[in-house]
Amino acid sequence: MKIGFIGLGIMGKPMSKNLVKAGHELVVCDFNKDAVAELVEMGAKQAANGAEVAKECDVVITMLPNSPHVRSVALGENGIVDGAHEGSVLIDMSSIDPTESKKIGEELAKKGIEMLDAPVSGGEPKAIDGTLSVMVGGKKDLFDKYYDMLMVMAGSVVYVGELGSGNVAKLANQIVVAVNIAAVGEALAFAKKAGTDPELVYQAIRGGLAGSTVMDAKAPMMLSRNFKPGFRIELHIKDLNNALNAAHAISAPVPLTGQLMEMMQALKADGYEKDDHSSLVKFYEKIGNVTVE
Repeated sequence: MKIGFIGLGIMGKPMSKNLVKAGHELVVCDFNKDAVAELVEMGAKQAANGAEVAKECDVVITMLPNSPHVRSVALGENGIVDGAHEGSVLIDMSSIDPTESKKIGEELAKKGIEMLDAPVSGGEPKAIDGTLSVMVGGKKDLFDKYYDMLMVMAGSVVYVGELGSGNVAKLANQIVVAVNIAAVGEALAFAKKAGTDPELVYQAIRGGLAGSTVMDAKAPMMLSRNFKPGFRIELHIKDLNNALNAAHAISAPVPLTGQLMEMMQALKADGYEKDDHSSLVKFYEKIGNVTVE
């Protein structure tokens, strides 16, 4: 299959590489010339902009930072809409505001262009090994058509509902992850303050109801003081901002999300926005005058 891929960042580059390895023909576009060169070396073709990509490919994948970037690449000058034809498909795998996904889809539909929103979860490690979780919104027949292609980059690809539903699922995921990480940090800081070894507390509770994939991924990072980003605080702030905007638009109360946003903003103010979101433990360390290790 000939596929356009726009956005070769931390996630997009390994995802696109997996498509090439699986035998797909890629046309790529990104501001990062080094990332483009890596893909070209693997056999991909370079394009200057979204219009050029869409002109050559019936399906275009975007993996971009946020809603404004997707809108610009899809609908802006020299965007996908300028090069696509009736029946072309945009699969946006970025994590953006679901209300914006719907609006972009409506604009593309006026030109006969279809759209799926298919955000991912799993971070860079799962992008590299092709085991991401993908949540897809849009027409079911389009989902069925591109399921196998998406599975090249994923361990699971799940249909959620109409356009925008993929990003609703992704934001729900980000809410759960943020609250879970904060709970782990709070518990370990409490244990340390109480004079009990937080490592042993973690080992004692991880096999019970409190145990989770998040705990097993993030507690060891907190305990070893390893905050090298798998998913940066600033990116989680972006996701929680989208969650708050989407929730406010439908009058859905999300008080824990609001609290986590303020905690992450405090960490950003302290200069930790580039750190992994496991650094939420630093919020508790600061206010509790304790160091978890």
